[in-house]
Amino acid sequence: MMPRRSPSFPASLWLTAALAVSTNATPVLFGSTLGQIVDSSVKGLESTIVSLVFPGHQTTNRTASRCKVYPDDPAWPSEEAWTKLNELTDNRLLVKPQPQASVCYEGPLYDATKCAELTGNWSRSYIHFPDPIEMMSPVAQGMTCLPPTIFNTHNCTRGGFPMYVVNATTPKHVQAGVNFARDTGVRLVVKNTGHDFLGKSGGADSLSIWTHHFKDINYIDNFVDTKTGYSGPAFRCGVGVQAFEIYKAAHEKGRTVVGGEGETVGIFGGYIQGAGHSPLSSLYGTGADQVLSMDVVTANGDFVTANSTCNSDLFWAMRGGGGSTFGVATSITVKAHPEMETSAARFSFTSEKVGNETFWSGIRAYVDDFITNADAGTYAYFTLIPNAATGIFTFNMSPFFAPGKTLEQTQGLLQPWLTRLSDLGIKVDPNITHFDSVYEAWQSSFPLEVVSKINATTGSRLFPRANFETEAKRDELFQNIRQSSENNRVQVHFNIKAVDPDNADNAVNPAWRQNILFAQQAVRWNALGTPAEILKARKTFQETDMQRWRDISPGAGGYLAEADRLEPNFGETFWGSNYPRLLELKAKWDPNDVFFATTSVGSERWKVESVDGLPNENGKLCRVSR
Repeated sequence: MMPRRSPSFPASLWLTAALAVSTNATPVLFGSTLGQIVDSSVKGLESTIVSLVFPGHQTTNRTASRCKVYPDDPAWPSEEAWTKLNELTDNRLLVKPQPQASVCYEGPLYDATKCAELTGNWSRSYIHFPDPIEMMSPVAQGMTCLPPTIFNTHNCTRGGFPMYVVNATTPKHVQAGVNFARDTGVRLVVKNTGHDFLGKSGGADSLSIWTHHFKDINYIDNFVDTKTGYSGPAFRCGVGVQAFEIYKAAHEKGRTVVGGEGETVGIFGGYIQGAGHSPLSSLYGTGADQVLSMDVVTANGDFVTANSTCNSDLFWAMRGGGGSTFGVATSITVKAHPEMETSAARFSFTSEKVGNETFWSGIRAYVDDFITNADAGTYAYFTLIPNAATGIFTFNMSPFFAPGKTLEQTQGLLQPWLTRLSDLGIKVDPNITHFDSVYEAWQSSFPLEVVSKINATTGSRLFPRANFETEAKRDELFQNIRQSSENNRVQVHFNIKAVDPDNADNAVNPAWRQNILFAQQAVRWNALGTPAEILKARKTFQETDMQRWRDISPGAGGYLAEADRLEPNFGETFWGSNYPRLLELKAKWDPNDVFFATTSVGSERWKVESVDGLPNENGKLCRVSR
């Protein structure tokens, strides 16, 4: 049941309390402005409730506790306190929302028809992103409630899902949630769509701030930033805006924006904070490079604007420093670029008819073109799929994406490799298509992203230009890619560079500026294996296949949004030389670690003590013993 308003608290007092949040600078707001907290605004509230909700009224020091506060702890907030939080968020607090698959298990929610429908569509992201708690990484959630035909958990528990969710639609809702979590010690998580390889949008028995419904999109004809010198079109968007929404809105204005290829990904909430690679990155850089301004709720409950002249250090950190770390963004302003013609190609081939050696000769020939294609501004998204049972390898190009290129220019880029494939006896049908816009090409070319598998996780590496500048280095990288396939690792690759537009000064991993191949490989295990067996498989993967990739790219890094929770030295890997400064800014903007996400800045001080000992969110978040 949703908490109800206590009759002893008049509506007029709740209106004042709901606005009891502070502001700093001059944020660009969607909706009404916010008020300033003053002691008189909470006069008459029971002191114990005030201490749980409002900054500056704490009666107990929660920062020294070993773990965040959980339901079995004496310090867990009372029902009355949760009721007050519901009032502060305009009755938008969701209490104990159940996993979607609960309809498949015996109990009051069982519904065979709904279970069958859910099971048939389980892998589609459209089933999950509108849900307040669902995470698209079942492994990170803890595998505690999936449709039985996918993985039979025999009963359904929340596992790594939160216990309470603030369905936020205004900054004041976010502020109330942040203040409550900070002053009670309850674990706080932030969720937009749930797209994340590492499960950063979940946490057992936590309070979640769900930002999915910040959906405003405003077009600005001429945004002027006198400090950076930018003057041009922009979009100011709520952080819940997804790729398919902003791409359509931009196209209607004759514009395009830098975002991911996945159509349901939350571009402004999560993607941009982690840097964000894009089909346009070889032309314009990462998603974070496009940001002109951000409206942010900080750990102390302030609602601030961060840009090149105001809170500039926070602005620097939140452009590439990772989500759920320095604050909760509510709206972001980004550059808009001209719409342009685009060509794209999709094709595939296997080793079935030509044999493995010829197949791999074809892949080796492609590696020679990586620098040329990236420098031409293209974005190639391809996979290498091994089949251990048959010994057959499959290559899929889906797609070779060439923004700003005519059909003839794209054919010219691909033809040298296609000729070499033909000489090897490898027949392909490249299906090169021209589109009048990036939007139309994107709609036609990229596959719908799916929910992660229940028995796999992915590691990544940003291979720099140095790995491709000589034949010897190209041979070395190729042999390591082949070895991973022969070790039965599914691989996803992006031949891409991330230009540094206007010498962007932000927290984006410097390794992106040298990247030519963003490479991922996955480890798979027996889903029915014991936790010890699964953990061994995951650790072995890091110690062997991933370590080989690290060894041949010293000083490079990985991508924090598509990675393995067991990545060693993640601070250096995900942020390189930026990590020391990010740690300093974490201490400044969130000294008490109100915000936490696995492998985020400063997260080495904490660990989820999971129920089964595996790297997932099904357990208490506690400090690491020193």
